[in-house]
Amino acid sequence: MQIEAVPPRRHLPPLLKLALELGPLVIFFLGNAYAERFGVAPEQKLFVATGVFIAATVVALAIHFALVRRLPIMPLVSGVVVVVFGGLTLALQDKTFIMMKPTIVNTLFGLVLLGGLAFGKSLLSVVLDSMFTLTEEGWRKLTFRWGMFFLLLAVINEVVWRTQTEDFWVSFKVFGIMPLTILFALAQTPLLLRHERKGEDAGRA
Repeated sequence: MQIEAVPPRRHLPPLLKLALELGPLVIFFLGNAYAERFGVAPEQKLFVATGVFIAATVVALAIHFALVRRLPIMPLVSGVVVVVFGGLTLALQDKTFIMMKPTIVNTLFGLVLLGGLAFGKSLLSVVLDSMFTLTEEGWRKLTFRWGMFFLLLAVINEVVWRTQTEDFWVSFKVFGIMPLTILFALAQTPLLLRHERKGEDAGRA
């Protein structure tokens, strides 16, 4: 009996993947920043921005799926929370829901990663749709670091949205959280290099 070869898993080019994941957030910022120029009352800006954020998120997920026929867990879960909590924000006219969305998403990912470690499972490669090939020790260390970082982001979001203005919170999501995440990811490069599987070990991973 002939066994059919399994087609290789397709991945998006890094820049396109980044654009699809961060694009909706940038659109959210622009919607909030320029809504007043289109006659939107200041107190309604965040609702308008939330509406375009939901639409942009759905479009980004649809494009991702159309290109690779699958959706990575992290953007999918984040997208579902955006739609649900953004929808509640618009339906109930309560901005609390969209402001708490980053807290919920980051707490969820942090607890999943750290909870997996507690049961001996390094789930980071699943959560981040990772293309890295690391040793078991490398995955454990990287998973712990990202789990703690996600929880830190949740705490930061709670502090910012509860103590600052709406405009500051929206801007901080783009110009604060994004750079922090990029810097943290880059800071893990020595660990990735130190625990990278090579040669035959990579083939057996």
